[in-house]
Amino acid sequence: MTITLAPDYRPAEDEEFMNPRQREYFRQKLLAWRAELLHDSSETLASLQDGGGLQEPDITDRASAETERALELRTRDRARKLISKIDAALRRIEDGSYGYCEETDEPISLKRLEARPIATLSIEAQERHERMERTRRDD
Repeated sequence: MTITLAPDYRPAEDEEFMNPRQREYFRQKLLAWRAELLHDSSETLASLQDGGGLQEPDITDRASAETERALELRTRDRARKLISKIDAALRRIEDGSYGYCEETDEPISLKRLEARPIATLSIEAQERHERMERTRRDD
């Protein structure tokens, strides 16, 4: 069953939660985000293979290029981890668990999913989780 969404479609609170249109909306949003990250990653790879700045005769320029390269590699590593979370969210869409809190099984608000489509916890559960983390860190 193929679902076609209007270009201006946005999930609304008055709809049934995680109906087929909402699932398709978030699926498309996640796929677009994933494609953007992969595109950026391939640009980084091309830039790194080019070796830009590493042949600079000036030591300051070379150090600056190395710093930029290290930052770019860290950014790509974060993107790789994010792609993994996007893939997990896409699997949850397929198995029907997307949009529901992993802790409470309650729906995650549409506003939260819109802002962070890879969210696995409701705001309340996330806040509890963060409080527990802070408590453990403070001990």
